[in-house]
Amino acid sequence: MEQHTGLRARKKNATWDLLKTTALAMFEERGYENVSVAEIAAAAEVSKATVFNYFPSKEDLVIGGMKQHTGDAARIVRERPVGQTPHDALREHFLHLLERHAPQVGMSDSPLFLQIQRLLIATPVLMISAMDYRRRSSIELSEELMAEGYSQLTSRLVGAQLLHTQYILVELNVRRMLNGDPIEDIRRQAFAAAHHAFGLLENGIGDLMRRDTEPPAPDASYTPDGCRVDYEPGGSEAREAAERVLNDTENELLQDLTDPRR
Repeated sequence: MEQHTGLRARKKNATWDLLKTTALAMFEERGYENVSVAEIAAAAEVSKATVFNYFPSKEDLVIGGMKQHTGDAARIVRERPVGQTPHDALREHFLHLLERHAPQVGMSDSPLFLQIQRLLIATPVLMISAMDYRRRSSIELSEELMAEGYSQLTSRLVGAQLLHTQYILVELNVRRMLNGDPIEDIRRQAFAAAHHAFGLLENGIGDLMRRDTEPPAPDASYTPDGCRVDYEPGGSEAREAAERVLNDTENELLQDLTDPRR
């Protein structure tokens, strides 16, 4: 029975790997939005239903793993020991993940991880989904803080600052990985950046970057409220829309209407 279960698990893992690697290769070659789930199924020689059995949506083939981590920050804060702040708990966990070269902090140099990161950067719709997962993480963290009795405003501000700091650190690590920098250099820089970033959160930024030179003259093209002087509500948007339509060479109806021979 155990052998059967083990064999079944290995077959499932093999199918999962096949579908993911097939999809990522096709996405990277042709672009995420230019590949259908049906084409992935055909290339992997499985049914479309099989793909959805393993990956509930097309985007899950790329960033489905992010779903498993949206509650990490809230859990770390919820389980922190007496006397520890959310800031200290998340800093400690982040440094722990750096030590382990974990993909959650952008420290993996595996080809699969780097392939996914390249796709994310190149595909706006995937980046938007990734940003939504981050939004959910922030909501879960702020809800955990509110459950401890803190106000909604304070909870949301603290949660947003802590998590956005981590996202910036992760992005820097990923960029260095994609650039092919030596892993030990990345590791050293990642630790230094993390200590600096969490230090700013701990000590505040109120006295940082105080200007010591005269500012440039105010931009005369903007009003005191920050609006462009020549802005016409709806006007610029309408012109841009019209230009997009007129420049659409594949719109046969438009071409017929604008044909000078008519």
